[in-house]
Amino acid sequence: MRSSSRKPASSPRRPSRSNGMPSRIAAAVAAAAFAWPLGTLGAEYRATSDPATVLYDAPSLKSRPLFVYGRDVPVEVLVTVEGWTKVRDAGGTIGWMQAKSLTDKRVVVIRPAFADVRAAPEENAPVVFRAEKDVLLEVTETAATPTASSTPGWVKVRHRDGASGYVRLAQVFGF
Repeated sequence: MRSSSRKPASSPRRPSRSNGMPSRIAAAVAAAAFAWPLGTLGAEYRATSDPATVLYDAPSLKSRPLFVYGRDVPVEVLVTVEGWTKVRDAGGTIGWMQAKSLTDKRVVVIRPAFADVRAAPEENAPVVFRAEKDVLLEVTETAATPTASSTPGWVKVRHRDGASGYVRLAQVFGF
């Protein structure tokens, strides 16, 4: 019979606060780091609500600012902890924003060099307009609507000039 190579459990340690984060936030950050690679099934997207929304490297106003985003920029929500939301932007950058700086408004951004926005959710439908890379479009029909459910792979959008139509989901970030 082999002897166990395990050492007896030592007394429990208190969580370290050497990085200045409360232990509950540090635990959530660690959990988010392990959960992130699991995929984006059922991903949640939100948009920035302020004209200047700061992305930080940690969930604290004292942490290092990474970027400043304008209003209506779509981000993927990774985790929310005590007034802070860990997000990923269209370029793949991950950081923290104050939760109050995000809105439920649905916005998508074009990923390829251009995307044709069509009159109907079909490849052979007439092109209403062509949107270039990084153009923001407001989502006018969510996946819960009957039209969206009957046309998988497409989302109905509107440009800020008023033109609307359908774009392929594969060509956008934020939905």
